[in-house]
Amino acid sequence: MRVHQYAYFSLRSDQLSAREMATRLGMEPDETSVKGSRRANPPVPRVHSWRVVCRDSGLTVDEQVDRLIDRLEPIADEIAALVRAIDESEGEGLTSTLQVVRYFGDDDGAQHQRLGWHLDRRAVAFLQRTGAELDVDEYGDD
Repeated sequence: MRVHQYAYFSLRSDQLSAREMATRLGMEPDETSVKGSRRANPPVPRVHSWRVVCRDSGLTVDEQVDRLIDRLEPIADEIAALVRAIDESEGEGLTSTLQVVRYFGDDDGAQHQRLGWHLDRRAVAFLQRTGAELDVDEYGDD
């Protein structure tokens, strides 16, 4: 089956910009976003997002996650401290997330014989250390 997939690690804040997060972490993100309220009543809080992404095709999810952790592990303590600071000032929420996105049956995707994946001890320890949640989105063509 052909699958298009990618993984990313994100930090989110209603108050801190992605630029401020990058400064505190000492690492530039691969992507950033800012979402603002499109309606006045009730207003939706804006959300700033700092993301490190692995979109390398042909890799399994396990390998994509490993590449993210390889990049992020040197700043895991800084991530954990920033997550605690955001949670203390804004309330606990989806501050840090490891996101896996998969599109099954995608004509532009890579051929995968095995569709299963797992997180090894290193990945689980990183998620625990940084206070991150795991979110998996999977889509099919049916």
